[in-house]
Amino acid sequence: MRSSSRASLVLFSAAAIGCLAALSPVRAAEPDGLAALIGPAEALRIAIVTRASEKGAKGSAEMKAIADYYSDSEATLLWVDDNGLTSRAKSVMEEIGKADEYGLRASDYALPKLDNFDRQSPNATAAMADAEIKLDIAVLRYARDARGGRFDWTKINPNLDPTLALPDPLQVMESMAIRSDPAVYLRSFQPDQPQFQALRKALIAARGGNVEEKKDDVVRIPDGPVLKIGVEHEQVALLRKRLDVPAADPAKENLFDANVEEAVDRFQQERGYRPDGMVGPGTRRVLNQQNRQQTSSPARTRQILINMERWRWLPNDLGSFYVTVNIPEFTLWVMEDGKPGFTTRVVVGKPDKQTPVFSNEMQTIVFNPYWNVPNSIKMEELLPSITGGGGGFFGGGGFYDASVFARNGLRVAIGTREVDPSQLDWSRIDIRSLNVYQPPGPTNVLGVVKFLFPNKHDVYMHDTTQKNLFAKTVRAESHGCMRVQNPEQLATILLQQDQGWSAQRVASAIGATPDFQVPLRQKIPVYITYFTLKVDGDGSIATFRDLYGHDARMASDAGCWHLLVWLDDRRHTSKQAALDERWQVGYWTTALRCTEGELLEAVAAVGLAVVEVRRYLANRA
Repeated sequence: MRSSSRASLVLFSAAAIGCLAALSPVRAAEPDGLAALIGPAEALRIAIVTRASEKGAKGSAEMKAIADYYSDSEATLLWVDDNGLTSRAKSVMEEIGKADEYGLRASDYALPKLDNFDRQSPNATAAMADAEIKLDIAVLRYARDARGGRFDWTKINPNLDPTLALPDPLQVMESMAIRSDPAVYLRSFQPDQPQFQALRKALIAARGGNVEEKKDDVVRIPDGPVLKIGVEHEQVALLRKRLDVPAADPAKENLFDANVEEAVDRFQQERGYRPDGMVGPGTRRVLNQQNRQQTSSPARTRQILINMERWRWLPNDLGSFYVTVNIPEFTLWVMEDGKPGFTTRVVVGKPDKQTPVFSNEMQTIVFNPYWNVPNSIKMEELLPSITGGGGGFFGGGGFYDASVFARNGLRVAIGTREVDPSQLDWSRIDIRSLNVYQPPGPTNVLGVVKFLFPNKHDVYMHDTTQKNLFAKTVRAESHGCMRVQNPEQLATILLQQDQGWSAQRVASAIGATPDFQVPLRQKIPVYITYFTLKVDGDGSIATFRDLYGHDARMASDAGCWHLLVWLDDRRHTSKQAALDERWQVGYWTTALRCTEGELLEAVAAVGLAVVEVRRYLANRA
């Protein structure tokens, strides 16, 4: 319905403009002739749809939503009226200006300005349409970013695989139209988990926001243009006072020179922000806060930001009963009504066999399970043992020595027919074509129970025969699955919740038939997370080892990561990616607002030849 309405409206607008062209020269020269013909509100709506339709044709989801929304003749203008920007618009813009407090960047959202707006101006309709669209886009991108849509992290590392609940742009706009407080609604897209709110407070404190000072001590910088090198404006004089940078020549007090830029850069860096030497809305807000002492290092601030971003990967409603594992803590919790009902240690994947970060739903608990050996273990550990390579999980053997199967209680089948592995011609057979499995029993590597939540990574939770590993502080020893220290207790709690089972019934199931599967009546959410920093109940900070280097991968700023995705693609197609004609470090560092150091870190993270990049930088003049 909306698509056809949009098409009809665009055709109508073209026809209306054609009619105006046929009018007398006097009438055609009148300002906003279309508005005079069909009314100012309708003319404005047509102008918005025409602009949005033209830009939406290029594939922007936001622009398509904007065109669809305003194509409805009953659509309400969200942000402008005959006086310019409305109070609703100003409240939303103020909320977007606080984005840095929530781990986003206010500078990422371009906001409209309608200073000295005159409705009688010949360009009034166009100016209002542009302002309406500009704030629409800022709101829609903020909502998307707040729910984790800034990056596709799987392109950085396939083991970062969150399931994002991104808002539908059209629904956001329709909801904005009926909300009494659009700023509160926009804020609702931020995670509302207590830990995220605690991290937000920690971020504010890390940037120097926890020491009370007299407000009179602060020289305030009013709203205004972006102040940067070369700009001459009366607010630069205020900025000089705020940062204690007196002008060598009093006549140039209003000039933003290199000394002012250096002071702004230093101010931003000391408070954990990415230094760019410019004063926009975000830096203005921090400058206008009371004088505070820096309480945390830039590295700690980045770590807080990274972990805030990871909360965006989870739904706001985690459920009243769910299972979660935090990989860097090597710990599993069963959460009931927001409180831990059960906690146990786990063993997670090795750094080169990482446990993925993702969410799913537990569907089945299997007692006395079979272990079907995955292809990765067949190729990387079984086959070398058979051919004399030895090592790995199974130990060594002789030349084409198939004894590894008998030593570890493994069986081999071709299709459904079991075969003797010692009789196979290992020089010709592809081990991946074989069904290699370990039947239930005391030596089965999965122990007495496994917990299934089907996923593309083929990982799950299970018991283990290697109980000694739980005594280690760093428990990264598996091939990606999570080994649970107290699996019988976990099974009891889950099945008691789902089906009223007792511990005795779980014990009976363990002693029952092999491969005894219990489908859950209600699927249980499972969240595999990677939080390296948490805020404890007393407000203190707890940190955990960056086991897989995900913090390092995410440490670069947003702009650098967009470039990094491109670099990672290029790595697979060209050995000269770092020297490609599009590889202009100076351009990228400026356009993407990241430092050369951050860019080099990003390049190193994907294994490109950093020496080539450094050579490029050294030769750049």
